Formats: sequence, C-alpha cells, structure tokens
Amino acid sequence: MKRVQYPTWVANPVLVKKADGSWRMCIDFKDLNKACPKDLYPLPEIDWKIESLMGFKYKCFLNTYKGYHQIQMSKKDEEKMAFHTDEGFFCYTKMPFGLKNMRAKYQRLVDTILEGQIGRNLEAYVYDMVIKSKTEQDLIRDVKETLLTLNKVNMKLNPKKCSFRIEESKFLGYIVTSKGIRANLEKTKAMMSMPSPSTLKKMQSLSGKLAALNRVRRRSFPSHDKVSGRTANAHRSYKGQGVNGINAVVVRLLHGVLQFPRQST
Repeated sequence: MKRVQYPTWVANPVLVKKADGSWRMCIDFKDLNKACPKDLYPLPEIDWKIESLMGFKYKCFLNTYKGYHQIQMSKKDEEKMAFHTDEGFFCYTKMPFGLKNMRAKYQRLVDTILEGQIGRNLEAYVYDMVIKSKTEQDLIRDVKETLLTLNKVNMKLNPKKCSFRIEESKFLGYIVTSKGIRANLEKTKAMMSMPSPSTLKKMQSLSGKLAALNRVRRRSFPSHDKVSGRTANAHRSYKGQGVNGINAVVVRLLHGVLQFPRQST
C-alpha cells in the first residue's frame, strides 16, 4: 500500500471474517465498480472441472497465497482504489479484494500461465488448483512441472491450504475421491437438519425451493434427470400422509436433489 494525497475516488474499508477465523480487509468499491465496464472473460464451469478429475488416483490441491494480491496494478489506476482510515488516505499497489472484475482477471492470468497443463494434468478455478495424476511417477513429474511454471512467474502458494499426494479432499464445494465424487456434508447439513414443515403452506414453500434447485441440476446434468417426479408429487404425498408422514417425503426430495450424479459411462 501507499499513501494518497489527493484521491479522486474514495471507498470505505470493510473487515470480512474468513472460514478459518482470521480476518480479511476488503474495500467497498461500490461506486468505482459501477463506473467500470464488465470484463466478460468467462469463468470455467464448475461441474466440468469436477468431472475432469475422474479417473485420476493421485491429486495435489493447491491454493495461491493472498490470491488477488499477487497481481500488480497499473500505476495510473492505483489511486482510483483509494480508501480512508484514521491516519489518512491509502491505496493498494496490488489488486485488492472487492473489485468488480477481479475473478475474471485472475482466471485469465491462471489460464495464460498454465495453458500447457490445464486439462492434461491440472485443473484451475481462479486461485484453486488441482494437480491430477494416475500413477506416482506421473505425480512427481506433474508436481515438478507445476512448481517450475509457478516459479517462473513468481506466483506464491499458501502452504496451509496445500496438500500433496492424497486421494480425497474438498474442491469447489465437493468431496473429490479416487473413486468418484460425493456431496460435501458441511454444505448440505443445513438442508438435512432443517425442521420438517408442519403446514401445507410450508410444504409448498419447501417444494418450490427444491424445484428451483432441481432446475439448476437439470441444466448442469441433463442426462441424469431423475428427480422431477419427486418434486411434482410432493403436495399429493403430503396430503395423503399427513404431518406424521412428512419426514419421508422431505427425505425423498432432498435425496434426489443433493445426490451428485454418477459419471456417465
């Protein structure tokens, strides 16, 4: 960071608590983001990234250190990201969190750096990367290739969030194993532990939410659509079984929506 004497744009700092309990300082660039054109560089499809890990026994999960802060900002744009504190005005010289196009910019950088590896022995989604290998010999070669590539551009990794030569770990919200993929219970426990609806109105609300989830599921995996009938029959099942039998209906609906489709053969 550096001090700014006469800022043209000023934003407020915001502290955001991270999943590990530590704090991240973000800047509320709401006004600046409104004035910036949107970067249309596409982010990868998450389901494609997940399915591309199938068939690889060994994996290494990598996470870059400080994420967006590794990208140097243009000198002429630095002072546009000024924020105020009790000690004056400051701005970042590296890309801060909170900018409108930061994810697209970082994905473009990663795709450019790892162009020769993505799809072959590595998958990357913004600052999360997975080295995938079928044998231990391939694993050693792939790790060496990746680290040399990152070293050439001086991209740092966060050792606390990196793991090597494992067969099961979390990636983009799913548990990735050597045999397949399963749902992350930490992500689904809120739905599985929610109280059963006690009235018809609450049941209708629940089935509407599940129908919305099912539509997303059908768009991502059109060849695995086996849940439509469950949501459509939810109201009839509720009326027929009453409040005491609603648990079976809820479990049947949730099972169909939360179950990750098997890999097609």
